[in-house]
Formats: sequence, structure tokens, C-alpha cells
Amino acid sequence: MLVAQEGRVREAGTEPPIPGSARLHRPTLWAAAALVLLLAALTVLSLLIGSGSNPMARAWDFLTGDPAARADAQIRLAVMDVRLPRTLAGLLVGIALGAAGCLLQAVTRNPLAETGLLGVNSGAALGVVIGLTYFGVTSAYGVLVWALVGGMAASAVVLLLAASGRAAGSPLRLVLAGSALGATFHGATSYVLLGTQSTFDTYRYWTIGSLAGIDTKDTYPLIPLIVIGLLIAFGCVRPLSALALGDDSARSLGHHPGRIRLIVAVAVTLLAGSAVALAGPIAFLGLLAPYAARMVTGPRMAGQLVLSGLVGACVMIAADLLARVVIRPWETPVSVLLAFIGGPLLIWIARSQRMSTAGANG
Repeated sequence: MLVAQEGRVREAGTEPPIPGSARLHRPTLWAAAALVLLLAALTVLSLLIGSGSNPMARAWDFLTGDPAARADAQIRLAVMDVRLPRTLAGLLVGIALGAAGCLLQAVTRNPLAETGLLGVNSGAALGVVIGLTYFGVTSAYGVLVWALVGGMAASAVVLLLAASGRAAGSPLRLVLAGSALGATFHGATSYVLLGTQSTFDTYRYWTIGSLAGIDTKDTYPLIPLIVIGLLIAFGCVRPLSALALGDDSARSLGHHPGRIRLIVAVAVTLLAGSAVALAGPIAFLGLLAPYAARMVTGPRMAGQLVLSGLVGACVMIAADLLARVVIRPWETPVSVLLAFIGGPLLIWIARSQRMSTAGANG
């Protein structure tokens, strides 16, 4: 009966509607507008506030075009060469991790899934260690490149393992492959670090997760990768909405579950790999942003993606602002602040009775 009805619908040139597929309902639009305004305010504050002693009023004069402030080399350095690059990096990392977490939770139908499941973090760490130890990498840009290559390579291996065998493309196989390879890469990283003190010193700075010291030229090469990942993500909105109904329902609607998961994994790799390469491993953000988004959108996949990216960007910029002022004139790594916030919040999410209804299935 269902097959016959679908055949008649498709002959008429339309497809059966999928609940929560690609429409943004009014609460989502209001939430998105509010988050955009909040993000704009946080971005301005990020340009005004630093860990140094430069007053906010002076930075505001610079941004509004005051001639005296524009002629001040110290203010120009603080705003344009220090705060602007890390603000741009925070926006990119927050959007990328928020969207990647949303995709991964949807494709695995697990509201507690996060981007480290594909082995991106551990692969990036191994890439950094190999570059530092065996190829003499010394620059921040070199570390970024090796982190990106390592994360991409690790995820590619995970995808190959997940795509092989009789259960190809299943969420369980994807998670198991990622966990196994992640543990292997972590062991290899520790082995290399044991014999090289200089490598450990540089690696320790990278792995702690921070936006400090990022240059504008470090962010530009990653923008196309993040844009491609987001385009793939929004292209998967309708298939993921069908997949939320179950594999059998997705097949009956003309989708291939295994293929959907592999395509989504590619998008997650591009997004999470770029974020990890730029800022180091950032925990919890890819888990918390989608959860917050689903509290507003419910099962609507398009709304989840939009709000997850916006929430991720807002949280990342806000955490970076706190990192500059908590122990001023020194800085706290942004990953430490996110861990302080994310740990208790994760416990609350795990204990919440709404977790199952706010999960990836909606």
C-alpha cells in the first residue's frame, strides 16, 4: 500500500513530506534573529576587550574612525593584529563545531555524540607530533597544516573502515571505528612524545585549545573548507530528516542510509578538522550547541543546523572574552573555560528526562 501510494505521488511530480525537514518555523526564526544580534554584540566586544591595559574607549574610537586613535600604532596593533584574527577564528571554529556536532548527532541518532568520534582530534594530534618531530615544523602555520592533514587522514581511515563489510555505513560501525582508531592514534602520539621534550613543549601549547596567537593568514585557507562542509551539511538536510524516521522509512522515501552517513561524515571531517587545526581540540562545544538548538527547533533539521552554528559561534566568542579577563593580564585557555561549563552541563543533560525527546530523533 505504502509503495503504491509513493509511486502515485512521485508520478505526480512531488515527494511525500518529511516531518521537520527543511522549513524554519517562527520560533526558530526568532531565535536565529536573537542569536545574530547577540553574536554581533559579542563580536564588537571581542574587538574592544583584550588581556592588556588598552582601554575599551580607545579601541571604540579606533573602530569609529577617530583620527587620533587611528594614528595610535599600539591600538592598531591590538585591534587589527591581535583581536580581529582571533575573533574571526572564534566565529569560524564555533560555527564549524556547532554544525559538525549537529550533523553527527543526527546521523548517529545519539544526542550525546560529539566530533571526536570520527578520530579527528586524535588524528590531528598525531599529525602535529609527526610534523614537529620528524619534519622540523617550527611555525604556527606549519602546525596548523599538519593538524589539518592528520585530522583529515584519520577521518578518511575511519570512513574506509566504516564503509567496508556487511554493516557498511551503520552508525554503530562508524562510532566503533572512530573510537578504535582514536585510541590507536593516541597511543602513537604518546609514544613519539616520550622521547622528544621539545616536541612535547610545543604540542602541549597546541593541545590545550586556545585562540591566542592566531594570525589572519592562518584562517583564510580554512574558510573554503568550512564553507564546503556547510554546503554539504545543508544539502543533507532532507536525507537526514528522512533518516530520523529510521533506515527502513528512509529507504522507502528513496534515500540510501549508508551513503547518507558517509557523506555526512565527510562534512563533519571538513568542519571539525578545520576547527581543530585552527584552535586545537575544543571539547563540549560540538555536543552542547546542537542540544541547545533542539530545545527550540525540535526535530526540524534545517533549524537545528542554523541554530547550532549560531550557538556555537556565540559560546566560542563569549568563552574567548572570558579567557582574556578572568586572570588578566594573563589568559586562560578557552578550552578550560568550556570544560568548566560543559562538564556540569553534560551531567545535567544526561540526567534530564527531556534528553530522549530532545535527541537526534527529535
